Amino acid sequence: MEASGFEPLLSNFISDPDLTARIKALGALSSLIRNNKPGVAAFRLANGYAGLRDALSSESARFQRKALNLTHYLLSESHSDCSVFAQLGFPRVMMTLVSSNDSGVREAALGGLLELARDTTLGNRSLLADQDRLRRLLWRRIQSIRMMAPEDLDAAREERQLVDSLWIACYHEPSTLQQEGLLVLPGEESFEQPPDVAGRFFEPLRRQSVGRAPPDERSEPVSGTVGGMMMLLGPAPGNSLSN
Repeated sequence: MEASGFEPLLSNFISDPDLTARIKALGALSSLIRNNKPGVAAFRLANGYAGLRDALSSESARFQRKALNLTHYLLSESHSDCSVFAQLGFPRVMMTLVSSNDSGVREAALGGLLELARDTTLGNRSLLADQDRLRRLLWRRIQSIRMMAPEDLDAAREERQLVDSLWIACYHEPSTLQQEGLLVLPGEESFEQPPDVAGRFFEPLRRQSVGRAPPDERSEPVSGTVGGMMMLLGPAPGNSLSN
């Protein structure tokens, strides 16, 4: 920012004739303004939000994903900007991307819509104009999820959760994914519960402990306890001398 690197990056992002250069400039801008309030303010004042909207209309799924990810970050960090994004037409564009053939684009678009729908200052006003359209789009995603093969259904876990969460936020009731058992599949952990990483790590140690053979009584080990844990210190000195 101090070396005036923001302006040329923004110019490359918005107007460079080479699509690859625009995508890379957006990646650099995204890194530059994250956790950087002056950077976000500069991006807003330089009409960067409109540039994001134009990127969402690109034919490049990679460009769309990067623009959606930055949009989601900006919405989550500054809820006061939700109305600005709504006025710029982001809800309509993101609804279109909910039907994208790219799963990453679909998930990012659903996440952006969910952030808008959950905003307490904006409520659902930005979505109300296209409420029927949104319901139809979500219903089509539910239908597509129903028809997925088991391996595809497993890979679409985040999309399933986002569809249900957005349905709840907009219509104040669970989606049919919950009723049909497609929200949390057998063997999956609940979306609200963090994964039991520590439990999976220590499970092999627990199994080894259960399967360990009892100590040989002939060795007559000297034992002690530390905090309730048995400490095996090896055979008594007399036994080692006799051997």
